[in-house]
Amino acid sequence: MQKLRRGVRLAVIGLSLGAQVPSAQAQDAAAFFKGRTVNMEIGYSAGGGYDVYARTIARFLGKHIPGAPTVLPKNMPGAGSLRLANWLYTAAPKDGTEIGTIGRGIAFDPMLGNRNAQFDAAKFTWLGSATDEVSVCVAWQDSGITTFDDLYSKPMTVGGTGGGADTDVFPQILNAVLGTKMKVIAGYPGGNDVNLAMERGEVQGRCGWSWSSLQSTHKDWIAQKKIVVLVQLALSKHPDLPDVPLVTDLAKTDEQRQILKLIFARQVMGRPYLAPPGVPKERADALRQAFLDTMQDKEFLAEADTAQLEIKPVTGPDIEKLVGEVYQTPADIAAKAAAVLNPK
Repeated sequence: MQKLRRGVRLAVIGLSLGAQVPSAQAQDAAAFFKGRTVNMEIGYSAGGGYDVYARTIARFLGKHIPGAPTVLPKNMPGAGSLRLANWLYTAAPKDGTEIGTIGRGIAFDPMLGNRNAQFDAAKFTWLGSATDEVSVCVAWQDSGITTFDDLYSKPMTVGGTGGGADTDVFPQILNAVLGTKMKVIAGYPGGNDVNLAMERGEVQGRCGWSWSSLQSTHKDWIAQKKIVVLVQLALSKHPDLPDVPLVTDLAKTDEQRQILKLIFARQVMGRPYLAPPGVPKERADALRQAFLDTMQDKEFLAEADTAQLEIKPVTGPDIEKLVGEVYQTPADIAAKAAAVLNPK
């Protein structure tokens, strides 16, 4: 982890060069934010990975925003964080006092046919991501599932948190594209609730669990062999998991591979933070810079290290670029992916 933290500091410093907020803009932002509260809305229930990351970041973010406002974390769960994304886009104040964190895949819901997505992701004010991400599918110890190959022939129930959340999207995609036999039991408020459901025997596994979140909240489950890690859901492997198969390597055709890449491109923005569209430029720039400054804050990195939160930051402009690139996916591939997620 020490190597990781040193790498993070170097990476963020490199990203920050030339990106400092001009002094006049910083002064304008400071005058606005001074004495105010910035609400950090969390699109999931308390106790899960998004919540842990957000609350840790919130403790340090305020001191890096010009004017040093109070940053107040608040939970707004619903539909796998789609509720929050819609609210940020359509109803939240656009003055810089409302920011949030949503599921990494929610930005792509409109192009994947989710009619409940009431936003244009390209217009959000993207602040950055705390990490690029590798997610996994896991099976509970007594599920009878011990390898990914078992999923081709044995059904496995997995918990879902709703809408376009990873826990619902990822197993659907694997079923349709690769032919696995997972059944999503939807309606859990957040990932922590799915974990409790596994313990209670309500579901047999979880497919769409961030490796960083698993490490920070249930590392003991790995040590005690309570779960089996079946597959990595990303575009590249995590160094912790060299022997666990990568989902894109399981594709048997070019079309399968393209669909999987479309879905799992979201992993690059593993823990995204955003504000509504239309935030005044000087405040948006200040919030973006504050996010990057937090990512290299020594006290923050020490606390993240203690909490076993993986920090591999991605800048707001880089997320904007990624969203734009994903939206350039050929229409026929996007339509096929959408058909998988929204069967008639």
